Amino acid sequence: MRMITSVNERGRSIATFRYICIWMMETTARWTPITPEMEAKCMMGRHIWEYAQMADALGKRTFEIRLPEQHSIPPVPAYDAFLKEVVKTATTADRTAVFYDGVVPGIIARFKQYIAATDPILDEPSIVILQRNIADLERQRVDAAELQRELKLASGAAAAIAAREKSFADIVAEEKVPA
Repeated sequence: MRMITSVNERGRSIATFRYICIWMMETTARWTPITPEMEAKCMMGRHIWEYAQMADALGKRTFEIRLPEQHSIPPVPAYDAFLKEVVKTATTADRTAVFYDGVVPGIIARFKQYIAATDPILDEPSIVILQRNIADLERQRVDAAELQRELKLASGAAAAIAAREKSFADIVAEEKVPA
């Protein structure tokens, strides 16, 4: 695994993670009013708030590592297109499967990869934020699994999405700086 050695690399990664947390917040917020099951609405409502907290913490961190506060950088175009496809998922069963069993494990893995690749002394604040986010995302996966069991929401859609998510070697794009 390649080490993250520059402040610029850290900044781009953290700003991309913030973008993804905002995407998670907006996606679940978009799905909540059109989801018929009240239990799913309540679960997503809690998670929306948590994604906002994740994005805020990462946004404050961007300022600490020489970027504007609350700065976001979209991921590589292919990953961004992938996220836009996920939003189109139609049923509650598919949404919970695709999101919590397909996308979220990949995000957790990317946070862990970042932690393993960065300097534990120079980048400790980022590590603390990402560890907190990982714990929240893992608990959310448990929440979703309980909801799926309770409502008998069966879907086979997660495996294909998880495989596609894993296929992206790197999701952090070079930031386009205006000339």
